[in-house]
Amino acid sequence: MIITWLFAIASVTFVSLLSLIGIVFISVNEEKLRRIIFIMVSLAVGALFGDAFIHLLPESFERGQSPVETSIYILAGILIFFILEKFLLWRHQHVLDSIDHVHPIGYMNLASDAIHNLIDGMIIGASYLVSPAIGIATTTAIVFHEIPHELGNFFVLLHARFTVRKALLFNFLSAIFAILGSIISLLIGSHVRSFSVFIVPVAAGGFIYIAGSDLVPELHKEIDPRKSALQLLSIAAGISVMLLLKKLD
Repeated sequence: MIITWLFAIASVTFVSLLSLIGIVFISVNEEKLRRIIFIMVSLAVGALFGDAFIHLLPESFERGQSPVETSIYILAGILIFFILEKFLLWRHQHVLDSIDHVHPIGYMNLASDAIHNLIDGMIIGASYLVSPAIGIATTTAIVFHEIPHELGNFFVLLHARFTVRKALLFNFLSAIFAILGSIISLLIGSHVRSFSVFIVPVAAGGFIYIAGSDLVPELHKEIDPRKSALQLLSIAAGISVMLLLKKLD
């Protein structure tokens, strides 16, 4: 159990530190930044779908009491993430189109991002309760997703009239909610054996929702054949990483 805690806390700490990535790219020109985000969003699609279908769903059906119950949990995950996005103003800032918009309520953006990170942390913690391999796969998928997300968040805060230092500080403070989320999952999971039976398929549903509803529509905005082919290759690379981690399980 100690090893599980160490791996989980180390993983969410690493994910939280990604909130500081904006400082690395603040001097990068807009065109290069677009290319970076373009690749990372495609990788995130492959990694999120790959983790859901290769790792989380098989594990969910294996551990679940019945296929119907597990399917309901998966659908619940999709609906939960839909509700969060609808009612908590959860905005995934993956593309620079959103950077051009001055956010009038930067603190609301931070609050919704803190909830986002809390859930990410809970998913990572629950994944490590299943096995280290599933935990690593889930962390990898979240990392691919978080890089463009945190970049977008950072620039949204700058355009909401935050200073660079203040944007980095508040973005990091919202990111460390992932550590709290992981601790909550680990504490509940250590006392409630059925916790992972519920949270893992919910996480799978959430990943399917994020990849399919949030990220894929962004990829469809690109119609250039060569760039579309690069998108496909990047998605395949994200899936391949999940397959490789499965082989190492």
